Amino acid sequence: MSKLLVAGLRALRRLRYSLSGSQTRLVYHPDYELPVAGVPLDPLRGQRILAYLLDQGVIGQQDARTPIPASLKNIAKVHTADYLDQLDRPETMEAVLGFRTEDETWQQFIDLQRLAAGGTVHATRLALRTGCVAVNLGGGFHHARPDRGMGFCIINDIAVAVARLRSRGYSESILIVDLDIHDGNGTRTAFANDPTVYTFSIHNETWDHQEAVADSCIELGEGVGDAEYLRVLESELPRVIADHEPALVVYVAGVDPVAGDKMGNWRVSREGLLRRDQFVIEHARRGNEDMPIAVVLGGGYGKDAWRYTAGFVHWLFTGNEHVPTEDVEAIVRRFRRIEHDAKRKEAKARASAPDWELDESDLMMPGIGVQSDARVLGVFTKHRIELLLERLGILNQIRAKGFVSPTIVLDAHSTLGHTIRLFGDTQQAELLVELRVRRDRASVPGMEALYVEWLLLQNPRAEFGDRPRLPGQEFPGLGLLREIVALLVVVCEQIGLDGIVFVPAHYYMAALGRRHLRFVRNDDAIVFEAIRRAVAGLDLGTATNAMEAGRVIDRRTGDAISWHTPPMIMPISERLSGQLGSAGAEALPVEAGVALDYELMPQP
Repeated sequence: MSKLLVAGLRALRRLRYSLSGSQTRLVYHPDYELPVAGVPLDPLRGQRILAYLLDQGVIGQQDARTPIPASLKNIAKVHTADYLDQLDRPETMEAVLGFRTEDETWQQFIDLQRLAAGGTVHATRLALRTGCVAVNLGGGFHHARPDRGMGFCIINDIAVAVARLRSRGYSESILIVDLDIHDGNGTRTAFANDPTVYTFSIHNETWDHQEAVADSCIELGEGVGDAEYLRVLESELPRVIADHEPALVVYVAGVDPVAGDKMGNWRVSREGLLRRDQFVIEHARRGNEDMPIAVVLGGGYGKDAWRYTAGFVHWLFTGNEHVPTEDVEAIVRRFRRIEHDAKRKEAKARASAPDWELDESDLMMPGIGVQSDARVLGVFTKHRIELLLERLGILNQIRAKGFVSPTIVLDAHSTLGHTIRLFGDTQQAELLVELRVRRDRASVPGMEALYVEWLLLQNPRAEFGDRPRLPGQEFPGLGLLREIVALLVVVCEQIGLDGIVFVPAHYYMAALGRRHLRFVRNDDAIVFEAIRRAVAGLDLGTATNAMEAGRVIDRRTGDAISWHTPPMIMPISERLSGQLGSAGAEALPVEAGVALDYELMPQP
């Protein structure tokens, strides 16, 4: 598509948008809330701003867009593989927070910043599509460098949003204006060698002196007030805009320069802060009223931090200056009740969904084809599992099937097994994968294996084709068993487990798995071979249905043979492989099954 056509389409979108009213949009998610003891962020900051604006009638529900978490694929465009590998380590947690907390809380903090990064991605997309000012009521985690996190920042949402645009062919110049009191060091480092991304930061102290080809790193020291702050901004920013000629501005509108902020040492007034915000917006749009601008919250610490941003956003929507002085707590409580009711309805709808089972189309391959309780098998956080799924290509294949926002949910608290669920959407309405596993020392004496209690792979959007509907089947399969088995093998190798134990619920599962799995007990292998001889010539679906219908009988007694779910094992370690020997029917003596004589009865 030519640049001229793209420009024309953007102009049409912006015209349609301008006719709809306001030139400002908000991005917000109810899960932007996470109180972490020791982190001075107000967990309700975004919620207070939105609740107040709604209550004042400044905005309607249609003005707030809901983001989805940034994918690891996009995050990896900024952050190094080594850093992502280290995210679930205690030392990484301590480097970011300054202390250690529970694994579950740390995972929630990662989830929060991924969601905020998704919000910033959405804000840049909205701004470019419509020429509006799009405000993400979260984000601004500007200290996270590509190779490490710091200063409460794990994922640099600003850099992720810009890198995503670049990966999609957006080549125009971008200006990042960072007016948080703290240095935007992580963003500067991320784009140190990119002349098309200019990073502009006015701060009290420079965190590191990373040289960049396009940046203004302005350190003012302590005790800065309105006059000096605005003087520097008004003299430096216009020059940068004129020289760089940005086509997109990302504004980190931190409110921690205000006097009395818990993490700041300046004395900028409320009025000075608003003058600052107005200057950035007005000057960025001088000569171009449709200049796309994405705003993120940045820093602001203490219970009153929300008021300064609320005043800024009120001005964006109305053009009027307004100081929120009312007690917002009652409004927030009412707003939270509305959100709670909505979540409860969603949960009820999900609970009414049917159970799923593994089906034959998932078993295309010849195979099955303690620490914190927040970690699966005591080792794997949600972040680690998603990283494996991304690197093995599983999430890309899920996306290729039309599920653009795959979402992982863990339950690592049950003593019966840890469960991993993969949904096709952020609302968790379409269950694609459900895997329940536990450590097992009982199946093979002297060995420790990964016991697969339950495995479900299914595609609720697909329709049945030529394959027959199998016992217990609700929807066709997902067709990703090879990849899921690869994941399980990697898990075993990483934590030193000897093998994978699987209990096939139906005959066809054991038949398909016979090449790479063997029965734990020899007696089960003998029974399986007798069944296989009896149903020889039938396809797996027909053979399985014959078993389910009781058509396979013992010639000697006339009794129907029922499938008794024998455990099978895939050896991973060399010592288990050596102990079990080779797998497959050829490993059994021919005469071993002679004593069993099974027969297939004709179909009624």
